[in-house]
Amino acid sequence: MKESAALDAFAAMSNETRLRILKRLVAAGPTGLPAGEIADAVGASPSRTSFHLSTMAAAGIIRAQRQARQIVYAADFMALGALVRFLLEECCSNDPTVRACCGLAADPASETQTPARSGGCDDA
Repeated sequence: MKESAALDAFAAMSNETRLRILKRLVAAGPTGLPAGEIADAVGASPSRTSFHLSTMAAAGIIRAQRQARQIVYAADFMALGALVRFLLEECCSNDPTVRACCGLAADPASETQTPARSGGCDDA
């Protein structure tokens, strides 16, 4: 992930309502939610919710799909995973034990899959 894309994603999440929307969409899973249901869930007007959704879609952290007469929004889990990897990509690059606590491979050159949290890292 490029730094500019990460900045856009963080900027899109740096609002209380947008963060609530994103958390709601993450909880909803890949099927997502219709815009009206999102507005109800976060207590925002439909027009305000639409503004927030378009901001997050432009940043690439959610996606929209028209289904009949409604637009359904879903978190873009690949983009969110890339954002997390961007934050952790240089995590303790010289210490394989601590890298494992971040869910990263011991060798940064071998990173090809989504990080998975490993246990036993409280001591690191």
